[in-house]
Amino acid sequence: MTLLRLIFSCLFIALFASVHPVSAQETAPEPVDRSATGGAQTLEDILARQRGEAVDDTFRRENTGNPLENNNLSAPLGGVSDPEIWRALRYGTADVSSTSQTPGSTLLVQDGGMAWLKWRQGPLLTYGGYALLIMLGLLVLFYLLRGKIMIEAGPSDTRIERFKPVERFGHWLLAGSFILLGLTGLITLFGRKGLIPWMGHDTYATIALAGKWIHNNVAWAFMLGLIMVFVMWVARNIPHRRDLVWIIKAGGLLSKHSHPPAGKFNAGQKLIFWGTIVLGASISVSGLALLFPFEIPMFAKTFGILNSLGAPGWVGMAPLPEVLTPHQEMQFAQGWHAIMAFAMMVMIIAHIYIGSVGMEGAFDAMGDGQVDLNWAKEHHSVWVEEVQSKASRSGASTPAE
Repeated sequence: MTLLRLIFSCLFIALFASVHPVSAQETAPEPVDRSATGGAQTLEDILARQRGEAVDDTFRRENTGNPLENNNLSAPLGGVSDPEIWRALRYGTADVSSTSQTPGSTLLVQDGGMAWLKWRQGPLLTYGGYALLIMLGLLVLFYLLRGKIMIEAGPSDTRIERFKPVERFGHWLLAGSFILLGLTGLITLFGRKGLIPWMGHDTYATIALAGKWIHNNVAWAFMLGLIMVFVMWVARNIPHRRDLVWIIKAGGLLSKHSHPPAGKFNAGQKLIFWGTIVLGASISVSGLALLFPFEIPMFAKTFGILNSLGAPGWVGMAPLPEVLTPHQEMQFAQGWHAIMAFAMMVMIIAHIYIGSVGMEGAFDAMGDGQVDLNWAKEHHSVWVEEVQSKASRSGASTPAE
C-alpha cells in the first residue's frame, strides 16, 4: 500500500505540475513597447495569445487602480464602468467578501479553464496518443520477431474447464464496456484536432452526442464488471514467490521450452488484474465526479494530504493548493480521469494481443471456458495439478495425464 500511495502521489503532482506549471520554470517574455496604445494591449498581444505564446500581462495585472476610488455604490446598475475593478477580479487582487463560507466563494473570476484546455489539447492528447501508438508498434515488432506462441506439445484431445459462465460474463462485461468507454473517450478527446477537419462539424456533432450518451451510461456496466472481477478473482491473484521465477523468465514468452510453473493466474495476469482494479477504481471515482458535477470534490483534500506528507517537496514544488473552486475540481477530475484511462488502455491492448492473436489456445479460456490440456500444462501447470488432485479426491473424472 505504501508503494501505491507513492505512485499515486507522484501522478497527482505530475498532473498538477502539467496543468499549472511552476512559475519559476516559465521563461519571461520580452517586454513590449505599448506607448502607442497608452499602455493598453496591442494587436501583437492579441496575435501572440492566439498563437499560444506567453504574453507579459503585468501591464494589466498591475493596473487595477485603487479599490477605494470610483466606488459609487449609489449609482444605478450599469451606471459605473470600471475596467480596473474587473482586472482586479481577474487577477485575484480585489478585496472581496462573501457571506458564503464554501471554498473559493470569494473567487469571482476563475481562468484556470484556459490552462486546462491547453493541457488537454497539448500534452494529454500528444503523449496519450503516442503511448497508444508505441504499444501497438511494440506488439507488432514482438509478433514479427517471436511469432505466435504455439502449444509446444501440440493440441491434445482433452479439454479442461478454466472459467465458469459467470466468470466469463463478468470478464466480458468489464472488457466490452471498457472498449466502448475507451473509443467514445478518444472520440471526445481527439475530435477537435483529428475528426472535425476530416468529417466536418455536423457529422462529428452527431457522433459526439451519441458517444457522450454511450460513455455516461456504459460506465455503470464497467463499474459492475469491475466489482464482479474483483470479488471472483482476488483470492487467486495474491502474489506468490513462484511469481518471481515467472517474471525472471518472462513467462517463457521470449523463448521456447521455458514455461515457468504458475497457478490459475501467472504473474503477468496478476499484474494485469491489479492494474485493472487500481486504474479501474480510480477511473470510476473520477468518472463519478464528472457524472455528478460539483458533488464529489476529490483534489483539495488529496492535495492537503500530500502537503502534510511533504510530497511536493520531493520534486522541488511548492505546496499544492488546498482550496479549489468547484470548476477547478472538475478540471482536475477530467485530467486525472483521462490519464488513468490512457494508462489502462495501454495495458489492455497488450492483454488483448496475448489473449487473441499472440498465443494459441489462449482465447478459448474466455470463449467457451474450456482450454486444451497441453496448453494448460505449459502455462498453468500448478493449477492443472490442483484441478486433477481435487477431482481425484472427489472421485470425479480427471483430465488425462
